[in-house]
Amino acid sequence: MKNPPHPGRVVRDDIIEALELDVTRAALLLGVARSTLSKLLNQRASLSPEMALRIEKAFGPNADHLMRMQLSFDMARARSR
Repeated sequence: MKNPPHPGRVVRDDIIEALELDVTRAALLLGVARSTLSKLLNQRASLSPEMALRIEKAFGPNADHLMRMQLSFDMARARSR
């Protein structure tokens, strides 16, 4: 994929918005600060393995898949430079 999506965008669109959660409520469910989740969802921070596991536990998507998405995103950015 030449321009893979940031995993934060996918989490925002396919999980947070699909479940009609706001960032504050989602952060509470994940056990993280609102600002931490907001940075991920707005593509200003990378997905960490710990956050991927939290998302998997709370909402179900496979943490390994989420991390592969982050790797694909990072590799595409590196190639474009």
